[in-house]
Amino acid sequence: MHPVLLFLSGGELVLVFLVFLLLFGSNKIPELAKGLGKGLREFKRATDDIKREINQSTEGISKEISESVGGIKKNIDDITSDISSDITKATDDFNKSIDDVSK
Repeated sequence: MHPVLLFLSGGELVLVFLVFLLLFGSNKIPELAKGLGKGLREFKRATDDIKREINQSTEGISKEISESVGGIKKNIDDITSDISSDITKATDDFNKSIDDVSK
């Protein structure tokens, strides 16, 4: 429900409806409602078109970013693997040196 309508009581809504009826007459109200409905449909269609265009234009950018992030993750994994193997090799060499000294 619209936030403004939450602050109107039943009596106030009846009063607003009566003023609306007096201003426009009973014959014009259906025409006004029909026009308002068409206007809202047109507005919704326009906003959907804008959303679709934005999504289409950013689709390529999103794909490029995903590919870049994937490449960065692979590079980080490769570097981490290299560092881990270097640390393991250095630890093994150190342990071997200690074993040689203690013999």
